[in-house]
Amino acid sequence: MDTTFVVMIAVVFLALAFDFINGFHDTANAIATSVSTRALKPRVAIIMAAVMNFVGALSFTGVAKTIGGSVADPAKLAHGEQIVIAALLGAIIWNLVTWWFGIPSSSSHALIGGLAGAVIAADGFGAINAGGFTNIIKGLIFSPFIAFAIGFTLMWILKLIFANGNPHQLNKGFRTGQIITAAFQSYTHGTNDAQKAMGIITFALVAAGIQDHLEVPLWVKLSAATAMALGTSVGGWKIIKTMGTKIFKIEPINGFAADLGSAAVIFTATLIHFPVSTTHVITSSLLGVGSAKRFANVKWSMAGRIVISWIITIPIAMGLSAVIYKIIEWIFL
Repeated sequence: MDTTFVVMIAVVFLALAFDFINGFHDTANAIATSVSTRALKPRVAIIMAAVMNFVGALSFTGVAKTIGGSVADPAKLAHGEQIVIAALLGAIIWNLVTWWFGIPSSSSHALIGGLAGAVIAADGFGAINAGGFTNIIKGLIFSPFIAFAIGFTLMWILKLIFANGNPHQLNKGFRTGQIITAAFQSYTHGTNDAQKAMGIITFALVAAGIQDHLEVPLWVKLSAATAMALGTSVGGWKIIKTMGTKIFKIEPINGFAADLGSAAVIFTATLIHFPVSTTHVITSSLLGVGSAKRFANVKWSMAGRIVISWIITIPIAMGLSAVIYKIIEWIFL
C-alpha cells in the first residue's frame, strides 16, 4: 500500500478524533448556562447542540482556509503530513488533560500551537508564516476582551430594562429565550470550531500533493461535521459543571445575555474568516455578565485558573507537538 495513502488515513483519523473530542470538550460551553438554569434538560440540550453544530459546520469554509494556509505554506513543507500528525496528537493530548480536570481550555489554541510547534520542529522558525500566524494570535487574544465587554454591556442594559420586573415572569421568559440563544451559540460553534479540523485535513492534502488549493472537499466537510456532532452527543459534563456553577450563580437572564454576546462574537469572527477560541469567548462573555450582575459574586479564583490554562495552552501544545514530531522523525523519517 502506498505510504502517502497510509499517512493520510492517519491524518484524517486523528483530525476527526480531534473534532470528536472538540465536540464534547468545547460544545459543553455552548449549553452550560441553559442546562444550569434548567431552561433545557441535559439530554435535550445535547441533542440540539449536536444538530446545530452539524448544520453550522457545513455552512462556511473561510476559517478552514485560514487554518490551512496562514500558519505555514503546506506546499513548501518536506513532511507536511507528519507535521499534521504531530500537531493533532499534541492538541488531542492537551485537550484530554484539560477535559479530565474540568478546565475549559481552548481546542483552537491547542491545535494552532501544536501546528506551529510541529512546523518549527520540522523546518525551523523560517517555515512559519509570521504575518498569518500573528494575525491568528491577535484574533485569539482580542476576542475574549470583546466578548467580556459585550457580555457586560448586554447584562447592564437588561438590568436597566427589567429592574422592576416580576422575578418569576422574568425567569420564565428568559428560560425560553435561552433555548434560542443556546441553539444559536451551538450553530456558531459549528461554523468556527469544526472548520479547524477541515483546515488541518486540507493542509495535509496540499502538503501531500493530493490537491493544489485550499478549497475544502465535500467529504472533508461532511466528515468533520459528523465527528463534531457525534462528539457533542457524548456531552461534556465536567466542563458544563465548571461553566454552569463554578464561576457565579447563573440565572436565566444572565445565561441569555452571556449566550447572545458570545454567539455574536463567534459568528462575526466566522464571517471574517478568523478562527477564535469559542471556549475563551463564551467564558469571557460569562465573566462580563457576572461582573455586571455583581462583581463580588464572581468566583475570580476559578476565573484565574481558567485564564492560566489559556496562557499556557499554546506553549504546552507547541512543546508537545514538537517532541512528538521529533519522535516520528526518529522512527520513520
